[in-house]
Amino acid sequence: MTENLHRAYELMRREDDTCVIIKDEKIYTSKERGVKPLLTWLEDGVEMKGASASDKVVGKAAAFLYVKLQIKEIYAGVISKPACAVFKEHGITVQYGEKVDAIRNRMNTGFCPMETAVLDIEDADVAIIAIKEKRKSMQVSGS
Repeated sequence: MTENLHRAYELMRREDDTCVIIKDEKIYTSKERGVKPLLTWLEDGVEMKGASASDKVVGKAAAFLYVKLQIKEIYAGVISKPACAVFKEHGITVQYGEKVDAIRNRMNTGFCPMETAVLDIEDADVAIIAIKEKRKSMQVSGS
């Protein structure tokens, strides 16, 4: 584990953040669940190329967002097999606590809607469109 990846992991654990990204001397943290903080940073144009990230739960949708943010390495507490495949495809170094077939939804009644939205997608740009559409439909339905 590189120094920045270790710092990101320790900060996430100590501060009970959902994700921490370290880029040079800048530290980005969030306590929000799901892909929301990653999507916000991406939409805001935050420069994260070459950053180290630590995240509690990483599914395929989050993996695509990390690809678009151009991170170089990540530690995931829980990661889905499809997310691992995305990282491998894009040359992003991955370490994790637990690997699962797919990320479950918050009520544990099925798969995460974001994971499902990108399950059959292999292109990061197409995935980002699907993620935004799913987020919009969830906001409309009040999910």
